[in-house]
Amino acid sequence: MKTRKQKTWQHEITGFAGNTILFGVNIFDCQWNRTGQKAEVCDPRYSQKYTFPAYTVDIKGEEHEFAAGEFSNDVWGFFLLK
Repeated sequence: MKTRKQKTWQHEITGFAGNTILFGVNIFDCQWNRTGQKAEVCDPRYSQKYTFPAYTVDIKGEEHEFAAGEFSNDVWGFFLLK
């Protein structure tokens, strides 16, 4: 029997507020919708742990889920379930 690996939140990109490309678009131009879920994540550079909210966005009729939050002033981390 094959064991299915559970998805975890993985770092996708770190970017600046107002100018970060995620899912092929500037994610700050999209309407973020909170899912009510929380993501336990780790800054890939400094290993600091965070709890960020999860969101969905609709891009060209397709829903995408991500977690995001500020690592520092205007520096955002984005995470995807993988």
